[in-house]
Amino acid sequence: MSTKNIHIIIAQLNLTVGDIKGNTRKIIESIKKANDHYSADIIQFPELTISSYPPEDLLLRPAFYDYVKQALNEIVMATKDIHVLLGYPSLHNDKIYNACSLICNGKIIQTYYKQNLPNYGVFDEKRYFTEGTELSLFEINGIKAAISICEDVWIPEFTGAVARTGAKILFNMNASPYHKHKLSQRENIISKRASNSDMYIVYTNLVGGQDELVFDGNSMIVNNHGEVIFHAPQFEDNLYSVNLDLSFTTNHKFTSGDNSQLVEEESIYNALVLGVKDYINKNNFKGAIIGLSGGIDSALTLSVAVDALGAENVEVLIMPSRYTADMSNEDACEQAKMLGVEYEIISIEQPFEAVLNVLENRFKDLQVDTTEENIQARCRGVLLMAVSNKSGKLVLTTGNKSEMAVGYATLYGDMAGGYAPLKDVWKTTVYKLARWRNTKSPSIPMRVIERPPTAELRHDQLDQDSLPDYHVLDPILEQYIELDSHPEKIISQGYDADTVYKVISLVDRNEYKRRQAAPGVRITERAFGRDRRYPITSGYIEKD
Repeated sequence: MSTKNIHIIIAQLNLTVGDIKGNTRKIIESIKKANDHYSADIIQFPELTISSYPPEDLLLRPAFYDYVKQALNEIVMATKDIHVLLGYPSLHNDKIYNACSLICNGKIIQTYYKQNLPNYGVFDEKRYFTEGTELSLFEINGIKAAISICEDVWIPEFTGAVARTGAKILFNMNASPYHKHKLSQRENIISKRASNSDMYIVYTNLVGGQDELVFDGNSMIVNNHGEVIFHAPQFEDNLYSVNLDLSFTTNHKFTSGDNSQLVEEESIYNALVLGVKDYINKNNFKGAIIGLSGGIDSALTLSVAVDALGAENVEVLIMPSRYTADMSNEDACEQAKMLGVEYEIISIEQPFEAVLNVLENRFKDLQVDTTEENIQARCRGVLLMAVSNKSGKLVLTTGNKSEMAVGYATLYGDMAGGYAPLKDVWKTTVYKLARWRNTKSPSIPMRVIERPPTAELRHDQLDQDSLPDYHVLDPILEQYIELDSHPEKIISQGYDADTVYKVISLVDRNEYKRRQAAPGVRITERAFGRDRRYPITSGYIEKD
């Protein structure tokens, strides 16, 4: 009979940054359930569980650590007959550490400090934390194990050092945010580290939305041959039970619900839904309000909002102007009815005409241009924000990444609002997501998807009057923004030189708009805001 058995609970939890009381309550409930319901040997939580991740400049407030310490003491006293691996920020000898403690029977057995602090992309850990220097080893059921936190497992020198101690299991707690390629990257790295070090790796990840970031869960266990033997579902908050027997040379795969890898569109869509749901609920808004135009972006935004919040918590304003086509109003009304959302039609003709009248003398003898177009967008923004103020619902802006990249958006107009679900979604991806969503149930009228995109701010206007076709524009933008490709490299792939330089000029000129944009869900490796931080004032031009 095997003696190398360990019953593990992976606590893939949705927590809230700074909600120390709420997080503590959820931690204690999870420990109690792991003990009473599962009789587990150990429960592993995500990185910085007590504070959740990323706490950012909360870490600079001295009183913050008093609350964390109180919570830690409460959790320690509630821990009996089970080992607990718990992450939290620790202030020790005037230094801040990203810590994880092993707790059992009312005592902290040992504490590990994260050694490898990421400082790239969305991560700023060196701004706050001091690197740890010591490994942390313990035995459970006669099995030698080690503790690690997130980035540690990505570093081969770290996992090699742990392996040389004779450890058979490496517990790794994470707050690893989602982007559309992240899961395969994680699996490849963790499988390589496990097989190279001859250790099992138990990888527990956070789940939930936190401002721009979405944490996808996808917790896993990889055996010492690099095989994924357990995979928790994506985007789901739950406890997952796995009974490991390390005496076997091979392990069967454990299952927990549907663990099949999602197609890219479904994964992205679910990330948008979770990001919207948690942003609105965790910030205590009463729901969402959307300006529905009959176009593809607002249509997809509405679909996401309804899936995130329920139709009863979403409201729509349809705000036609003198330039709005009948089909736009018809399609907007049809979608609102299709999804069971309350809607109201409010023409912007009166406020638009009033603004033009007020400015008549000032604009006398001046040509009509984008100024008048922007006034229409700003009239809509005023109406949406007014209804938001009265209702307590958050305005969701509807702009996509392609538009934000080239400045095809109006400050204080269609950019007015509190959250931007499509901020990191290319226009071509917007269409893919809309088509995918309609395969699940009717959500967006097909005419909205098939119709050429237009802002409808002047007669017979199309996006392509001002911009290249999105199937040309998006690849240029993706290479310049996400891959930092030189313009000449992009041109060498067959793109027109004048088009490439025009697009790049638009990107560089419109940083000032993006700096004022609402936060939105991050789904790529290079989102505006946390990832890509360019100066607004810059004389730099990249042209041979």
